[in-house]
Amino acid sequence: MHTAREKFGSRMAVIAALAGSAIGLGNIWRFPYLVGENGGAAFIVIYIVFTLLLSLPIFLAESVLGRSSGANCRVAVSSLVKGRWGHLPGLLMVFTPLWIVSYYSVVGGWSLEYLVQAVRLDFIHTAPADVTGSFGTFISKPFAPLFFHLAFLAVTLGVVALGVKSGIEKFSKWSIPTLFVIIVLIAVYSLTLPGSAKGVEYLLKPDFSKVTVHTFISALGQSFYSLSLGMGIVITYSSYVSKEENLMVAGMGSSVSDLLFAILAGFAILPAVFAAGIEPGSGPTLIFDTLPFIFSSIGQNTPVISAVVSILFFLAILIAALTSSISLVEVGVAYLTETKGFSRVGACVLLFVGCGLFGGLCSLSFGPLADVHIAGLGLFDFADSFASNILLVLGGLIVVILVGWVLPGQELFKELTNNGTLGANVKLYPVVRFLIRYVAPVGILILVLSSIL
Repeated sequence: MHTAREKFGSRMAVIAALAGSAIGLGNIWRFPYLVGENGGAAFIVIYIVFTLLLSLPIFLAESVLGRSSGANCRVAVSSLVKGRWGHLPGLLMVFTPLWIVSYYSVVGGWSLEYLVQAVRLDFIHTAPADVTGSFGTFISKPFAPLFFHLAFLAVTLGVVALGVKSGIEKFSKWSIPTLFVIIVLIAVYSLTLPGSAKGVEYLLKPDFSKVTVHTFISALGQSFYSLSLGMGIVITYSSYVSKEENLMVAGMGSSVSDLLFAILAGFAILPAVFAAGIEPGSGPTLIFDTLPFIFSSIGQNTPVISAVVSILFFLAILIAALTSSISLVEVGVAYLTETKGFSRVGACVLLFVGCGLFGGLCSLSFGPLADVHIAGLGLFDFADSFASNILLVLGGLIVVILVGWVLPGQELFKELTNNGTLGANVKLYPVVRFLIRYVAPVGILILVLSSIL
């Protein structure tokens, strides 16, 4: 049944695609302000520990589920769940990424608009005082954010429509190295700014006196969110991985790439924030409000350098947003093509309509629909909260239970060790299985309780 399915062409392609699903706005948009809000380097240390001990085992569990089934997410998950309602967990794993990409593409649209502004040199020709607050003005408009949301979604689905090897693999293989080059260049520039040394100290010198329970919860949530866990992405992408590939190596490569990029993003953003004398914990508006202010301030004296850096920065944000949105959409496309008989192009058109409409409502929640609330939240914030606090943790819990307790142990051993042929993996297998069965569920339950209490 699955012999005709496309496969990734090489280990580099596998790591690039999986890393691309992990590296996204969560690294550039979310990670720096969380570091800023939670004491700097202390947060980074906790974040790394959680990624290696909790998130990586869940990542490997999803990888095993995907490759062992060789099928789309719905089939992979539901094959281990018996009974009348056995198909529902699989459908949940398909629904989750489509829910997320609907509002995620709104933020992707913001990045596209800000890249256009950078190319037009708007930040250079605008006084710093006028830049402050311009983000709020932009997102409250009805038409421009909606247009860029749909444009971003169209680019995403255009890549996915090309297929696994011709679309996703090719895009990942050039976009991920490009992202790393750009973020390193920005970090080097950021470190040359007067006053940036305070930002470096903030990133390298842990202050555990500022660590609270909230810090641990934020680090765990960010690690879970950043690696695209509980979304069906890793399951779907791993179903395209050949049986000869080393899943542990691919998982470690993807996790380390994600960690490294997040830390580089911190060095690209926070030294510049300190150099400008701005509060590092300024929240989600950090890259769309604070950074343009910095570019405008620098541009008064060095316009050419500021123009180049601002273009590179928002290009990096756009590429990072696309690598994640592509992986989110592929889950739904794989389901529609393999289970419902859609062509790849037809599935992309259907998802463009559905996600475009729901995302459009989320976009308008900052303007004409600002008075519409669900559970006390605007539509965009509700969509994000529902995904982060319910859909993702539920999806992650389903995976670790199925792989840790339902999937036969010999199948888990076979997938993680390539049938016992990988000596190093054989030695690590008992540790990984213990983490999947006992440690990962505890971590997920902590996230559940933190969202309730």
